[in-house]
Amino acid sequence: QVQLVESGGGLVQAGGSLRLSCAASGSIFRINAMGWYRQAPGMQRELVASITSSGSTNYADSVKGRFTISRDNANNTVYLQMNSLKPEDTAVYYCKATTSLNYWGQGTQVTVSS
Repeated sequence: QVQLVESGGGLVQAGGSLRLSCAASGSIFRINAMGWYRQAPGMQRELVASITSSGSTNYADSVKGRFTISRDNANNTVYLQMNSLKPEDTAVYYCKATTSLNYWGQGTQVTVSS
């Protein structure tokens, strides 16, 4: 079992920045990859960025050049640095950890005002 706790969401003006954190606990040695997803009202949940245990990253085209995913293995935490935020980035952001199963955090709201 893996437990995930997200933090760092909030309200920001367009062009601003936020940093999301996702702290993992439990069977963290089984985690192969972690990622951030988001879900806007009425929309499907979509991948924002992911990072493997070896550090390889992947980004949605819509956030490339603006968002950066990173991980702190010593603290079992994954971060999502979000810069140049746009109103269309408004969503609930979820952290996911992948072992042989997928584990999800509770989500954190990000609201970008125009």
